[in-house]
Amino acid sequence: MIRGNRNRRPDILVASETAGHRQPPVSSAPARDDIALLDEYSRTIVGAVDRVAPSVVNIESRSNGSRGGSGSGFIIAPDGFILTNSHVVHGAREIVVNLSDGRESRAHLVGDDPDTDLAVIRIDAAHLSHVRLADSETLRVGQIAIAIGNPLGFQASVTAGVISALGRSMHAQSGRLIDNIIQTDAALNPGNSGGPLANSAGEVIGVNTAMIRPAQGICFAIASNTAKFIAGWLIKEGRIRRGYIGVAGQTVPLHRRVARFYHLASESGAMVVSIEKGSPAEQSRVRPDDVIVAFNDEPIASVHDLHKKLVGDRIGTPCKLTILRGTEQLTIYVTPAEMPALRAR
Repeated sequence: MIRGNRNRRPDILVASETAGHRQPPVSSAPARDDIALLDEYSRTIVGAVDRVAPSVVNIESRSNGSRGGSGSGFIIAPDGFILTNSHVVHGAREIVVNLSDGRESRAHLVGDDPDTDLAVIRIDAAHLSHVRLADSETLRVGQIAIAIGNPLGFQASVTAGVISALGRSMHAQSGRLIDNIIQTDAALNPGNSGGPLANSAGEVIGVNTAMIRPAQGICFAIASNTAKFIAGWLIKEGRIRRGYIGVAGQTVPLHRRVARFYHLASESGAMVVSIEKGSPAEQSRVRPDDVIVAFNDEPIASVHDLHKKLVGDRIGTPCKLTILRGTEQLTIYVTPAEMPALRAR
């Protein structure tokens, strides 16, 4: 048995038990390290704003001589191309752009795509600052997000927060689903639409597009990679060409044994519910109840996956469909046609 020495004082004493000693008062002032961190955060935000803000513009759209809506946009090229939301300029007869240096310029619509809520307009002006679009595939949840725009008429307002989530989907006003939406808690208000969402390096990572009015801190932006793709086509052709094969479908689960037997990448697919008469699918002998599991050997897990594959460069080009008909896997080639303008809206 080990016996303690009663006469020995403990090596560690609680301050209140030590005669004549009191704990030092806790200071309420922030530590120097905290101040340094806050200053660094502030410098990061200020530096990013300095790089992006000169390219941010206020946009006023007018219809039939009366003022319509207003929103934001940002210059993406030194020759006057401006990226904004479709709903800011859609249907406008006149578009007026106010630059950050106070100049005012008339703009014309280069291209408009309501299906992604993006549009490109252009002004004729000299000495324009423009932004750099970042690679949105490298974004991480939690990183700094800075929104710049003209909310409620207050020009060049800045809010900052973080990226709350990635890979969200939301419906455009046309009803089509938009992919790769960024969720942020950087505050947005009416008038922020079309403005840039920037990272700490002063690069644009998204186009601010929507907020959930009853909620606090839930706002959305279209990812910069989507914006780059759409803007390129709008500048080149003035519109987005989309293909279709003429099927109505729904997402269905696959039997696990079937998915494993054929080494499928997903356990769901796009089942054909109906086929449009005279469509490419009918001509290729696609049948109702066929389940599309791959398009040009790329997995199809949902109807939405199939829609994403039907982009402009696939129009008129034979494409490989991998389908399940019952428990049999088949390969069918179909040539997508261009979706008529009315269908695209």
